[in-house]
Amino acid sequence: MKNFFEYNWQVRDEWLNWCDQLTTEELLKERIGGAGGILYTLFHIIDVEYSWLRGIQNKEDVVFEFDDYKTLVKVKALSNTLRYEIVEFLKSHLDDGQDGFVTVPWDEGEYTKNEILHHIIAHEIHHIGQLSVWAREIELTPVSANFIGRKLNSVHF
Repeated sequence: MKNFFEYNWQVRDEWLNWCDQLTTEELLKERIGGAGGILYTLFHIIDVEYSWLRGIQNKEDVVFEFDDYKTLVKVKALSNTLRYEIVEFLKSHLDDGQDGFVTVPWDEGEYTKNEILHHIIAHEIHHIGQLSVWAREIELTPVSANFIGRKLNSVHF
């Protein structure tokens, strides 16, 4: 599971750097499908990951408003800042109580920690696919989504 978190973070960082070539208008443009736009999608991925991981820890959700993060620099900083906390949690608690049930205030369901961790990983991969479609629509080469061949050593658990 740790490898997939590292994979997602590496790909996310590559997308955030890929975005350097875009204008603010292009980053914020509302698009068909997905979460709505390129920068908002990246923000959404970060927000969802953090919210679910806080839910697993039985911590209160921290609500981030996109209006406070409408620049690439701010979204990159949010991703980096939250990642430190997430890494510390995953280092020490990833294997704790995988079958215990978790409830969160934004969802009526009851899920295992294992289900939530898999959801977080799949959620980001899903949205990265949407970013790839949008990149091709604006005639740019998307970031590679290949897992094979990546050196996943950016985060040490």
